[in-house]
Amino acid sequence: MIMIGELLIGGLVLLGALFCGLGAFGLFRLPDVYLRSHAATKSATLGVLCVLSGAFLFFFFYMNVASVKLLLAIVFVFITSPVAGHLNGRAAYRSGVPLWKGSVQDDLKPVLEERQEQADSQQK
Repeated sequence: MIMIGELLIGGLVLLGALFCGLGAFGLFRLPDVYLRSHAATKSATLGVLCVLSGAFLFFFFYMNVASVKLLLAIVFVFITSPVAGHLNGRAAYRSGVPLWKGSVQDDLKPVLEERQEQADSQQK
């Protein structure tokens, strides 16, 4: 008889693998660097978090060990991966990588133009 803990752990690991697979699919299919970065950071972060959570629950329920290392890894991935994706996208934008032709909105352009105008007016 399969216990509920085994189903939960297996479901988390399977869900994590599915999210990682969708992220990899997004890297191939999406048209520009910004959308690819979004696919990589969001789905891979969620996928890794699900797999690590499944591993934590496995050790907790079946080995009677609360792994602090896994908890720290979960927190580390949860914090650093979205920040790294954001900074990569911002660096690409500032270096002039064009948006996809189908992009509808560019929220960063007016902000950067305003900052440039302020910097120009301060220099005069």
